[in-house]
Amino acid sequence: MAIRRRNWKTPKGEQREAWIVDYTDQRGERHIKTFATRREAADWAAQARQEVRAGTHTANSGSLTVVEAFTAWIENCTAEGLERSTIEQRRSHLTHHVAPFIGNVKLAELTAPRVRQFIDQLRDAGRSLALRKKIRTNLGTVLRFAQERGLVAQNVVAGMKVKANKRDAISGSLRAGVDFPTKAEMKALIDHAPDRWRPLIITAIFTGMRISELRGLMWSDVDLARGIVFVRQRADAWRVIGAPKSAAAKRDVPLAPLVINTLKAWKLACPKGELNLVFPNGVGKPLTVPNLRDRVLGPLQAAAGISPAFKPKYGWHSLRHAAASLFIEQLGWSPKRLQAVMGHASIQMTFDHYGHLFEQDHAADRTAMAKIEAALRAV
Repeated sequence: MAIRRRNWKTPKGEQREAWIVDYTDQRGERHIKTFATRREAADWAAQARQEVRAGTHTANSGSLTVVEAFTAWIENCTAEGLERSTIEQRRSHLTHHVAPFIGNVKLAELTAPRVRQFIDQLRDAGRSLALRKKIRTNLGTVLRFAQERGLVAQNVVAGMKVKANKRDAISGSLRAGVDFPTKAEMKALIDHAPDRWRPLIITAIFTGMRISELRGLMWSDVDLARGIVFVRQRADAWRVIGAPKSAAAKRDVPLAPLVINTLKAWKLACPKGELNLVFPNGVGKPLTVPNLRDRVLGPLQAAAGISPAFKPKYGWHSLRHAAASLFIEQLGWSPKRLQAVMGHASIQMTFDHYGHLFEQDHAADRTAMAKIEAALRAV
């Protein structure tokens, strides 16, 4: 692997200099790579020499771009039968967040500092902490996919973390009345809900189930005698019934007395269908998300005096956050218990969403410490 200097003159007569790395890869193919300084050339040559010896080197000329590798990964995900919603989300990440910043960068030129710069660019462009974490995870998976196929020498994203900043701490804290309904707003939603939709609203607020899980819920998974809902399936955005989004999403959710009594009455009036759904449309099939938003939750918020029907303040997922806030405030659930009932894949996800709601009772702490002090003084 030779390093040599190249000098030349531009058409305008200006003197130019560059450093060339002339080498042969593990396949016996010759390549040339140009650098501005000798040190850059030497550093790259040292790394390339190790990769050639390991048989993992990818020449820049034969390297895919990030967009090409990302696209190949999505095609592979499709071939493996991943859910349509998952595929569409990954395409969206590629189109709106990856391609505009590093899409044309070749995998052979992608370094850890460049990825860190990319993540910082996402932050500066206003992407949320949660979204930045998802994109970093996807990019790391793309590089692992490419590495396993000999398309790149190393996964420069492996081990890289996305850290929160002050802006994330402010925007990431879910707030009652902003990100989810206050208790007064929850009561207003229940009080103003029409008979047709009241069971759905009550169940959403008191269980914290995802709207996809509610849309796919079967009566056979509701034990009204024991007061438990068994989350075992969901309906995706295209009304296809399938497994929950993760293994953790398969869970048992306890029911409040109001939910039990409401569902007992609703079972008698519920539209019948082959799928035996708890919350179907008029012919027993899964409800669509746009209809639930435009014909149910929007008008309901208008009727409750919360926001105009055409511009609802809250979405269905906000009711999930509202339920979690009640579980913490009223029931005093631990983070681990909340994680289990909400169906979070990790405890970190629980803390990311609701960590600020687990406020310490400092007055109780002082009282407890005083008791300790008194016990020691009495000895």
